[in-house]
Amino acid sequence: MSATALWGWMVLIALGISVGGVAWRLRGLLARPLRPDRSPARGSAWRGILYAFTMGMMPWAKESTRQHLLPYLRGVLFHVGIFATLASLAVSPWRLSLPAPLAVGGLVLTGIGAAGGLIGILMRIFDERLRALSHPDDYAAVALVTAWQAAGVAFWADPRWMAVFYGLSALTLVAIPVTKIRHCIYFFFSRFFFGLFYGRRAVLG
Repeated sequence: MSATALWGWMVLIALGISVGGVAWRLRGLLARPLRPDRSPARGSAWRGILYAFTMGMMPWAKESTRQHLLPYLRGVLFHVGIFATLASLAVSPWRLSLPAPLAVGGLVLTGIGAAGGLIGILMRIFDERLRALSHPDDYAAVALVTAWQAAGVAFWADPRWMAVFYGLSALTLVAIPVTKIRHCIYFFFSRFFFGLFYGRRAVLG
């Protein structure tokens, strides 16, 4: 068995571990008691939830993003790169048969994501306020995802980097439930309850 095939199996095992870990996190989260909101509703909860997942995520919707547009855009590009790297992993077995424009697109998007991650690391190092708020797990999570995206760039540039890409993919998948990367789970809950709470009060939507 080649090193690439071996790492491919490792990625599948890592995916199973990641899904199991996420399910464990979700089970603990959903087991927590939900205190009902006893105040009378003045607006539509579902309109608030819809707003929270759409217009509420626009840069002008929050003061923090209105005043810090460039960091907001950096974060958007970083997360676009994450989705591009996930897509790269999904299509990786067919890398050699994919059309050239798709390979170029994958190279550009993963490269943008890796650049956004590197800028994020530098911001945490050199910005005094971010440095005060950051913990080792913050640096480790961003560094790991950035290295994974960089491996995606190398994979698109030269298929011989596939084994390295698979190795970092496996490590990233396993890290999701046990590092700050797991915020990808909590994000949906936080937006849901944000919209639910303020939608009922006719503040959103």
